Amino acid sequence: MGSVSQENAYDKVDEASAKIVGEAQLKKYTSFMDGYAHNLSNLEEAVGGKQHVVWEKSLCPVILKTSPEERISLPNLIRTDNQILNKVLITLSSLCMEVNTLAEEAWKDFYDPLMFYGEGVNEDEEEQVGGDSQVQIGRMLPLFQRLTCFLQRCREVLKNTVQQLAALHNKTMPKVIDATHVHFTVVYEHIGKLLRCLITIDTAVSSNAFLQAHWSQYKLMLKQVGHNPSNFDVDAGKLKPLDKLVTRFENSIIKCKLLQTCLNQNFDDSGIPVSKNSYFAEEFTYNLKVLFSQLDPRIGDQSETNHRLKYVGLCSLLVLQHRLFHSFDKKVFRQVWDISKKLPCVCLVGHVTWFPDEFLGQNMPAKSRAVDQRMLDQAAQNRSNWLNNKVQNISRECQQQHVAVSNWSARMLSGPPQNKSLGDLETKLKTFMEGIWLTCGMRHTVETMTNLHAQSNKPMTKNEVLALCRMMALSKAVTDGFHRGSMLAAESGQHIVQFLQYQILLVLQAAKKRAVAEKKYSDRRLDILSGLVLAESCAKGSPTLQRIAVAKLALSVANQSKIIRDDEYMGILMKLERLQIIGACGVWAYSKRASDQSSFYWHRSLFTTYLDGLCSDPSEAARLSYMFDVLEDITSRLLRCKHLASPQQLVQTYRDEMNGYVRQNLLDVICKEIENDLRLSVHTHLKLDDRNPFRVGVKSLRQLLAIEPLKFQGSFLDIKAYVTHYLDQTFYNLTTVALHDWKTYGEMRNLAAQKYQLEMQEVHLPNQQLEQGLDVLEIMRNIHVFVSKYLYNLNNQIFVERSSNNKHLNTINIRHIANSIRTHGTGIMNTTVNFTFQFLKKKFYIFSQFLFDEHIKSRLVKDIRDFRENRESLNQLYPYDRADKFNRGIRKLGLSADGSSYLDQFRLLISHIGNAMGYIRMVRSGGLHCCSNAIRFVPDVEDIVNFEELANADNISPEVNSAFTHIDAVIGSLAKNSAEGSDYLRMLVSVFAPEFRSSKNMHLRNFYVIIPALTINFVEHVISCKEKMNKKNKVGAAFTDDGFAIGLAYILKLVDQYSEFDSLHWFQSVRRKYEADVKSQQQPAQKQGKGAEDEKLLQTKALALKRIGIYQREFDLLYYSLSSARIFFRADLTAKEEAEEKGDKKPDEAEAQSATDGTSTDPTPAN
Repeated sequence: MGSVSQENAYDKVDEASAKIVGEAQLKKYTSFMDGYAHNLSNLEEAVGGKQHVVWEKSLCPVILKTSPEERISLPNLIRTDNQILNKVLITLSSLCMEVNTLAEEAWKDFYDPLMFYGEGVNEDEEEQVGGDSQVQIGRMLPLFQRLTCFLQRCREVLKNTVQQLAALHNKTMPKVIDATHVHFTVVYEHIGKLLRCLITIDTAVSSNAFLQAHWSQYKLMLKQVGHNPSNFDVDAGKLKPLDKLVTRFENSIIKCKLLQTCLNQNFDDSGIPVSKNSYFAEEFTYNLKVLFSQLDPRIGDQSETNHRLKYVGLCSLLVLQHRLFHSFDKKVFRQVWDISKKLPCVCLVGHVTWFPDEFLGQNMPAKSRAVDQRMLDQAAQNRSNWLNNKVQNISRECQQQHVAVSNWSARMLSGPPQNKSLGDLETKLKTFMEGIWLTCGMRHTVETMTNLHAQSNKPMTKNEVLALCRMMALSKAVTDGFHRGSMLAAESGQHIVQFLQYQILLVLQAAKKRAVAEKKYSDRRLDILSGLVLAESCAKGSPTLQRIAVAKLALSVANQSKIIRDDEYMGILMKLERLQIIGACGVWAYSKRASDQSSFYWHRSLFTTYLDGLCSDPSEAARLSYMFDVLEDITSRLLRCKHLASPQQLVQTYRDEMNGYVRQNLLDVICKEIENDLRLSVHTHLKLDDRNPFRVGVKSLRQLLAIEPLKFQGSFLDIKAYVTHYLDQTFYNLTTVALHDWKTYGEMRNLAAQKYQLEMQEVHLPNQQLEQGLDVLEIMRNIHVFVSKYLYNLNNQIFVERSSNNKHLNTINIRHIANSIRTHGTGIMNTTVNFTFQFLKKKFYIFSQFLFDEHIKSRLVKDIRDFRENRESLNQLYPYDRADKFNRGIRKLGLSADGSSYLDQFRLLISHIGNAMGYIRMVRSGGLHCCSNAIRFVPDVEDIVNFEELANADNISPEVNSAFTHIDAVIGSLAKNSAEGSDYLRMLVSVFAPEFRSSKNMHLRNFYVIIPALTINFVEHVISCKEKMNKKNKVGAAFTDDGFAIGLAYILKLVDQYSEFDSLHWFQSVRRKYEADVKSQQQPAQKQGKGAEDEKLLQTKALALKRIGIYQREFDLLYYSLSSARIFFRADLTAKEEAEEKGDKKPDEAEAQSATDGTSTDPTPAN
């Protein structure tokens, strides 16, 4: 007693110590969590709230796992007062658990290595590298050895299970328990599960052509090595065991005989009658009927989960029944066969597809006549019809699934936050199950259709591919909904488990009361009560797979006298099924397994079609993340391959292939479309294409750019960042190639930021052109080309290129001339004037030749005489008709190759002369601009300080005085040039005027009369050029040509005929002529009054008035330009008045003389 009390005291001390230590650890943990939360808050503030949120569901840092874990042995779990029943249930439960273990092993270790054999190997490389196929088979041999051991275990488990059942249902042997009305359907279900695993392995091996071909090469290699082992440095004694092992592998695995090996074994070797046990045969048939009744209403129904796989097990049980008893129930067989009409095939795993008609036709003996050729043909036709019907309705089914998933998501995320009543639990249970059913249904549809297309070699349409991809994304959306509501599911899941257990216990307690109420004692009643107690005990514990299996077995014993009504029994089975989903597996884990789309790996080429459809219709962009979840499903399974040196090789190959698809079919397409859209938007003025959104539609690519970064195979894919980098790189490269396009790419960059919210980088290139335009020296040397290729604008004082093959027209303005003068010095200005003088000499020679021509001169003399004789009658106005007649009549003298008349060429000659004079004007302005820029740092130009005088006053050294003298001279010269400059126009007038006005060039005095005809010709030409500006073919288009006006003003000054031209009153005559034309067009409308004219006549008159207005406006513009140009040449003074005003020779004339000394020749045109 003392020792006991002392031990109790020690226990109390230990308990108190443990409590103190626990409190200390709790404080440390609380302090750690507070610090961790503070650090997270600081990190969030530093990063900001706009960081990309990449939600990776497979790598959750914190997750609540709700699946139960229980370590209890079956003897401890199955403990009732009925010892015999305990042994029976322990035996059957152990067999069921062993089947589950074997199925899990097959899933983890065998399915994937057999399916993926041959993947990740390039066929071309395989042909080049000899022996690679044999090496791959060699890597598979350990797996085949394990698979052989697995097959042996399956044979033993199957044999033991069948014999155990035969021993229970046997009339010749002593009864263990009274199993007359006990139906262990769950055991038969597990037998079907075991056989299904063998079927899956056989089908995977038979469908792998690489494995079959490489195995043949490996056997051939072994034969070659066996003939000459010394050549291969191989011990001959080790070849025989290897050859036996290979033969063993081939007979069972390569020849797909796993199922046959299990079924063809001797089940009667233990002394327990099996094949001749009629009672067991009847029980076998009864359980087949029960399994069929449970599967038939669920297959194809919206509540289907894994019932398709159970159907495979049911068919394998039919084959097993025939192998055991050499007979079968034709009615049951017909019912099972009819299921194939609504279930054409079953996708066992990945692309491994199982066809019920082929399986039953191959495994049911021909003697039984269970399957004939007509049935096989009909099944193939039904399969084809099912696929065609599914293809036609897939779009509508996809839309229905979309609506269902949307409704489910709304209910899932907006359900009651707390479980306040049983009604809330029932609602959440229904919501959870609907999500599971939706996921399973969509996965079955996708797998069945894709695998059927692959097996039948039927192509898929684009709409079908897009619909199937959409369904895969929807299944992932359901899993996403479970993940987002994982905390709610974890909390509610436990309540739902307790709720289901409560409902099961209610039924069991009611059945128990009915069993206790029977006062008649019997062994059967004892078994029933024991079964109810055991089922109740299992229902009270955690919902593990082991407890659920034991509960089903216990219910099979308890329900032998129908003490539980059929509806209650089916209700218990349904609740146990839901307990397995929600309790044993967990809602989120089960939904992940149900939405597993790893079979898409075998049809991954369809992903390109999906990406093409996504680019065509970006409205589905939000589901792209779900499609990447689909691609990610296969990753963990790729790591199980055994034929490669490293599984990472297959993963890398898959990653590169998918990234290539994404880059080629999505990213590059988006980049090109966005770039084209930006280009078209910036160049809308070119009117290239119809961009009306109501006619051509709008493609909202912003939805693709708004996708958050996607994670795939350990790397991130940011579409927005990829497009931004592409545009930055493209704009930078193109800007460096063509610097003159910097502004265009700048606009595209700004538009990308505004329209697509792209954060573009600055290119850090010069934001303006570095070239200074055409150099003065280049223009001077090619003045004849310059005046013909460029057009002058009088008001803006700029030259514009007439036409160009480039995107832009070059321009020359004062700034370009000033840059050249600053580069070459002011001395270039005199040289430019000299070159222009030489050019004008040649042009005036042609000018004189034209006016001296007898045809021209006679017409001009005639026009002068006629005007002088009729001056009074014409009201001092030169008649427009006579000038127009001269313009048209001169065409009779002949046309050039391009269709221009002599008057057109004469007008062009005057324009060239005017362009040369405009260039001289621009050179003078450029010189003034250059001098002004150079002297802008002098504080006061009007009061310039003399540095030399200041230096002399302060007695500064002679060297400094000399420097001051030079700077005074430079500043004085700049001040003089910037204030006055040289009047080069007057210089060129004074050089040519004497010869033009001399008596030997009297034919030049007729020039003023040809001006009216020239102006008409010029106006027609200008109108034609401006009309071409709005046409697609802009050859010959122009909007300015003031060189003609300057040329007229200059020549009139040379011949001193301003007064003679003014006496014609030409522009007044033109104005009166067009006013009369307007009145003539309006006059008939006034006479006829109210709408007497028809619509066509009104349209004609409107067009005529518009045309008259255009001509009148162009004549006015020419008049204004000519009046402005006359100011340059002092048009207000005659030659006599200018001579009187000069008096003495001015400095400008001296400069003109010096500019022409040594290079000028007689400018008199030859007669």
